[in-house]
Amino acid sequence: MYNSEPSKIFDIRKRSFKFGVEIVKFVKSFPRDTMGFAIGGQVIRSGTSIGANIEEAQNCGSRKEFIHTLTISLKEARETEYWLKIINEVKLADQNLVKGLLLEINELIKILTVIVKKTKINS
Repeated sequence: MYNSEPSKIFDIRKRSFKFGVEIVKFVKSFPRDTMGFAIGGQVIRSGTSIGANIEEAQNCGSRKEFIHTLTISLKEARETEYWLKIINEVKLADQNLVKGLLLEINELIKILTVIVKKTKINS
């Protein structure tokens, strides 16, 4: 599980995959009640979609399609950040785990933002 330091992995594909795996493991710890199932389902969908869209972008036929697909990944990252903030606020899970995941999702958002902006500039 993530600790209070961001990952040292610089490959966005590996990093987003690792994040998706950690999100799935994280949700396993949620209470098995309405709130746990509802929020757990949301954060799993958005948290694993980040890496899935990054992988999909690797085979895009054009720069425009690449930018569009990575922008979807960025939107999913922002949604994941939202759900993690909710989880933190309602104390649905261990606060230290949430803190580590929030640090990592903020790093992923920064990286994806830079990639999208630089790709747009180079188009």
